Amino acid sequence: MNRKTLVLPAMAGLLAPVLAGCGGSSSGSSGGDAIVVGTTDRFTATKDAPAPLDPAYAYDVGTWNVLRQTVQTLMILPKGEGAPVPEAAESCGFTDSGNERYACKLRAGLKFADGKPVTANDVKFSIDRALDIDADSGVASLLSTVDTVETQGDRDVVFHLKTADATFPFKLSTPVAGIVSPDHYDKDKLRDGFSVDGSGPYSLRAETKDGEMTRAVFTKNPNYKGTLTVNNSKAELVSFPDAEAMDAALEKNDIDVMSRTMTPEQVQKLSASTGGDVELVDMPGLEIRYLAFNTDAASVKDKAVRQAMAQIVNRSELVAQVYGSQAQPLYSLVPAAVTGHSNAFFNKYGDPSTAKAKKLLDKAGITTPVKLTLHYTTDHYGAATKKEFEQLKKQLNGSGLFDVNVKGHSWETFVPAERKGEYDVWGMGWFPDFPDADNFLAPFLDKGNFLKSPYSNSDIINHLIPQSRREADRLSAAGSLTEIQDIVAEDVPMLPLWQGKQYIAARDTITGTSYALNSTSTLQLWELGRGVGG
Repeated sequence: MNRKTLVLPAMAGLLAPVLAGCGGSSSGSSGGDAIVVGTTDRFTATKDAPAPLDPAYAYDVGTWNVLRQTVQTLMILPKGEGAPVPEAAESCGFTDSGNERYACKLRAGLKFADGKPVTANDVKFSIDRALDIDADSGVASLLSTVDTVETQGDRDVVFHLKTADATFPFKLSTPVAGIVSPDHYDKDKLRDGFSVDGSGPYSLRAETKDGEMTRAVFTKNPNYKGTLTVNNSKAELVSFPDAEAMDAALEKNDIDVMSRTMTPEQVQKLSASTGGDVELVDMPGLEIRYLAFNTDAASVKDKAVRQAMAQIVNRSELVAQVYGSQAQPLYSLVPAAVTGHSNAFFNKYGDPSTAKAKKLLDKAGITTPVKLTLHYTTDHYGAATKKEFEQLKKQLNGSGLFDVNVKGHSWETFVPAERKGEYDVWGMGWFPDFPDADNFLAPFLDKGNFLKSPYSNSDIINHLIPQSRREADRLSAAGSLTEIQDIVAEDVPMLPLWQGKQYIAARDTITGTSYALNSTSTLQLWELGRGVGG
């Protein structure tokens, strides 16, 4: 059975949130006291990563959710999804037929939170700075098609691209393209600590303890000028050690909203609950989980080992045992609901089969059982991650072809070790920078990939990615996108596992919860307000 599919970009309808219970209106009014949101994301400054909130460094969903409240970008994803629209810019667009020259005009009167005018030179400074620093987080790769940035007066900026890039407007909506001031950021050095200065809807005050930001206090920026309606005067993001502590805080009225990451058990309990003053908002999402491989490591260097794992892993069983209805099996790095998705891994491997896996290993002369350690992070993707990796261990060891151990690490330890190549196999999640197939492929497979993976395919890098980016109509890019996914299924530098829904839980006096998250898991605090419970 061929499950190759092509999904049209009906994002506005497909990704519309579903509200369980009453309330959750998208309207809201400015409240007096702060709206407090809980998260299990941890924000740490360490020796290896001393600048977690610098736009030129930050590259995970948690830190981006802080930056999106504070640092303004030229473009932004609109409410209800769709193509990006101007934000700090008054207008933007390609000015040539080849998608290689992109021009923006800044809004008149734009100011940073400190009152300093925002100019075209600040935009150029910010983009050039991110590219020149080229932080080891890999975030600068989002701007890899930029050749030069030209300014024309105080309000006009022109981006000259190295190659055609129809996805460039999306990239200008990401925090790495956030506009920062030379008054607060050095040109060639990252800004350590938890201070952020921008022109976004809020200014930030960080409360810290032992090198960790425990609470981010966002105060409405009176100088903000953009497309967003800010429905509260103050919001706070509080970091909890685990989902249980966050849940307890919601029950005690210490927080108003519970965001990522809730456990499957918590979601199930809230879904089944009737009455009460807390409601669950269920939204389709584009989050994916996968295994990554250091393809130079002796244990997995032979692709037959990676292919055998792809042949054994039972995604349906994994999802059923750990996440239930909150996730679905994924057979490509590109999730369903994104134009260009294909079930490449199912098309190649079909249903799980130990016999087929053994044949792959025998043909390659691999001695079994293959000894491996699967590494995962204990405090970044939720408590269910441990259970997920225990299930993967059970499946692989159950085949008799592998001898697998699993090992958990804190996020602050996990990330530097992964980037230094200390793990042969490790588990990661991906929350897209923008909802396009390119963002599920290029960050992993292009030059300077963010995983620091040694895997390199010249056809993907030199032909297929550039070819796909020439197509402004993303449906027309489906051929090259599908070919990339087929190559990944053959070489298995990554092994996709599942894609999930996203949830928040909120008191019924909080409005705007339907839009508190968008498809890229962006936390949109400005949407939240206070109203009358249902």
